[in-house]
Amino acid sequence: MSDTSADGPSAVWNTVDDLVRWLDRESALPVEQERLLRILKLSEEAGEVAQAVIGATGQNPRKGRTHSWDDVRSELCDVIVTAMVALRTLTPEARRVFEGHLERVAERVPAPPA
Repeated sequence: MSDTSADGPSAVWNTVDDLVRWLDRESALPVEQERLLRILKLSEEAGEVAQAVIGATGQNPRKGRTHSWDDVRSELCDVIVTAMVALRTLTPEARRVFEGHLERVAERVPAPPA
């Protein structure tokens, strides 16, 4: 799964690398604490997805419809980016780790019926 095009997986992981370098530069926390907080950030982002779904479906009668499905998509993207940053924070081999994991997940998908 190697792609060196400007808009392929390499560009995505290069952007993740840039984000991690920026976050590292801006952090005054010890490395271990920063690592843990980046992982915990996933919970915050997942909560924002839930909030957007509730708002898009109008499930809170007091508030009504406060979000759109575009908001939900945006929040899901934030979860993905946050997870990629957290994974890259844990290992410089984040792309290889992710691609290997994705391949194992794909192997579990049953073949379509003939």
